[in-house]
Amino acid sequence: MAVISKHVVTARPVELPSDPAENMETLRGDCARMAPHWVAPAAVATAPVSPALIHGISVPPASARLIDGMSEYGD
Repeated sequence: MAVISKHVVTARPVELPSDPAENMETLRGDCARMAPHWVAPAAVATAPVSPALIHGISVPPASARLIDGMSEYGD
């Protein structure tokens, strides 16, 4: 059984210094300093897949009805 000192239990918590207020300018500055460290991956061109190559996919009837009952994007 661990014994906890009375001093530890009754001591007041230490207050940490608060961070300076963040605003849009500090965020932009942080981003500008980080930008050179990030490398964008080369764009990968993907070719569309022929529907004939897609096989082995099954959708449960309840899911198909749910999707069928949803409106089209932009309705």
